Amino acid sequence: MKNLLTLGLAASLTMPAFAQKHVYEDLLVKFVDEKYEDVLAKAQSYTENDDTKKDPLPYLYISMSLYEMSKIEKYRAMEEYKKADKDAVKWAEKYRKKDKEKQFFDNYADFWAELNTMAGESGLNFYDEGPKGMSKAKQMFDGMTGYYPENPGPWLMLALCQYSTNLAKEGEISMKNFQKALDDAGGAGNLPDDQKKLLKQAMMNYATWKDTKGDKAAGKAMLEQGKEAFIADPDFKTFYENY
Repeated sequence: MKNLLTLGLAASLTMPAFAQKHVYEDLLVKFVDEKYEDVLAKAQSYTENDDTKKDPLPYLYISMSLYEMSKIEKYRAMEEYKKADKDAVKWAEKYRKKDKEKQFFDNYADFWAELNTMAGESGLNFYDEGPKGMSKAKQMFDGMTGYYPENPGPWLMLALCQYSTNLAKEGEISMKNFQKALDDAGGAGNLPDDQKKLLKQAMMNYATWKDTKGDKAAGKAMLEQGKEAFIADPDFKTFYENY
């Protein structure tokens, strides 16, 4: 992924000058050289400087560096970086708030795919723990909707977490956002693979939850939205046929 990220970063340097105040070549060089702690320190200073705190890229560099650090044992063993994966999601949210018009977002498709995969798997693991993990699951999926609101799977999982923690009103809002994201994408079949993976599991989780509430019809209706895209998947096929 590093080479692809470098291409995305380089592409950002060619954006019009009005898009940001600086090009942050210093951060690019440090990131490519895998000097992640240096990236964090320098990028953090940019986010605190009045002249640069509104620029999106420093926040993105922090998120990408934390994500890379979360995969390295020596950083995971350090107290300040033991939550680097969660912090990567938090800083991705902060980045997206600065890049609402997606001036840079699409240059980093490979990063978003990897971050989605990590965050989605982590959130699902917490969700599977039941009540004891629900708060952490909700936090992860909420973060995913923050940096990538166009991704429908996290919205559906967030709604399930909210329903499970007696936040029915918030759950309904998340369900509306889920449906909008799915419709805007033109259906599950048009989503990238990383988004399909989470959405498939989210739909099955939703159907399971609806079954426990005595509303199997609603669960079936959800599965129908994913049938065309997922019926070739053995897990989904078995679940669908036995539902």
